[in-house]
Amino acid sequence: MIPLDLSLFGTDPWWLVLLKVVVLFVVLLVWTIFNVWYERRLVGKMQHRLGPIMNGPFGLLQAVADGSKLIMKEDFRPKSADRVLFTLAPLIAGTAAFTAWSVIPFGGEVEIFGVRTRLQLTDLPISVLVILAVASVGIYGFVLAGWSSNSPYSLLGALRSSAQMISYELSMGLALVAVFLHASSMSTAEIVDVQGQPFSFFGLNLGLQNWFFLQLFPSFVIYLISMVGETNRAPFDLPECESELVSGYLTEYSGFRYATYFLAEYINMATVSAVATTLFLGGFHAPWPINALIPAMDQGWWGPLWFMLKVQLLISVFVWLRGTLPRFRYDQFMTLGWKWLIPISLVWVMLISTVRIARAQNWLANPLVIGGLVVVVLALFALWWWLDRQPEPELAEPTPFDPFAGGYPVPPMPGQRLPEQADVVHAEAERTDA
Repeated sequence: MIPLDLSLFGTDPWWLVLLKVVVLFVVLLVWTIFNVWYERRLVGKMQHRLGPIMNGPFGLLQAVADGSKLIMKEDFRPKSADRVLFTLAPLIAGTAAFTAWSVIPFGGEVEIFGVRTRLQLTDLPISVLVILAVASVGIYGFVLAGWSSNSPYSLLGALRSSAQMISYELSMGLALVAVFLHASSMSTAEIVDVQGQPFSFFGLNLGLQNWFFLQLFPSFVIYLISMVGETNRAPFDLPECESELVSGYLTEYSGFRYATYFLAEYINMATVSAVATTLFLGGFHAPWPINALIPAMDQGWWGPLWFMLKVQLLISVFVWLRGTLPRFRYDQFMTLGWKWLIPISLVWVMLISTVRIARAQNWLANPLVIGGLVVVVLALFALWWWLDRQPEPELAEPTPFDPFAGGYPVPPMPGQRLPEQADVVHAEAERTDA
């Protein structure tokens, strides 16, 4: 048996580490139940519906009733499915969803039963890389679900999910590189501490906090888009879209296994929101001007309150997108990731690196250097825009079209006309004659 290395948890005694684990597990479960109710109520308000109102006050127990039903429901498994992997896949997804929270700080230093400790399970010099690694492991739960189900719909959903995760993890990782360069650390606790310092603009103290979403706004926007794609949420819910794949990799799941995936999805949604809060929105620090007017509200047990409010605000963005935007086409989704987010992230990281080197070498004191950098950036952007342009396709001459040539009716392709419409004058021709 491998002994537990308590040095990873700092100076905390074993009972405090165990207490943190239990509290974190309970908080995530209760928070997930609340988020299910919150999403249904908020979407109901956006669509002028009531949402859940029957079970419990304001319908708060509706999510509890749904979860109880899933747990007690008969758990089916397809006859041709792989028995071991079919059961192992949701466990991998659920375990990865909980593990990512082990390095996310909920608050600063507090006293618990006479012991001074941080409201964080553990902190590592590479905490953010641990979160990315755990997210990469979680994709195995989705891929194995599609493959082990032995169903074409499930397999297609799993392939889409893996391609989606790879595409948007690249842009997400590049967005976080700018944070590493700016904070000179990959520790989540140290990144939050850096954001708690005053923000100065060319030596001028503006009284604001050093939150990174102000200084690294392109990285913040890229991360927000990537986190929606990473969690398979609308409008990027292509791995489980009902119109094409029934329910994607979840098609053959029911009962407790389905509930595990449902739980993992909502925890992942909270996880990426918590990472955005930690790396860009100051973590558990109180927002301005509260931190300046009432400094006592920016320390101690106030930290979890501010942290959870920020995370809930980002979860509201998920709900807002689901209620307003239609689902993307798959080619549009891949184009956004590979042709836009990744190139912009690379250019932005190179720009941040150049600025940091320029500050270290004191190049920014020369206005000619600043002007030259602006010209180079604009020239590179213009070159990229020009190379990305595609010539407009030439319109083919209308040709006779037989919809029954293959033995069954098919719709006409662009440029083709049905025989009964051969003499019909189209609007484009009328405008040309005019």
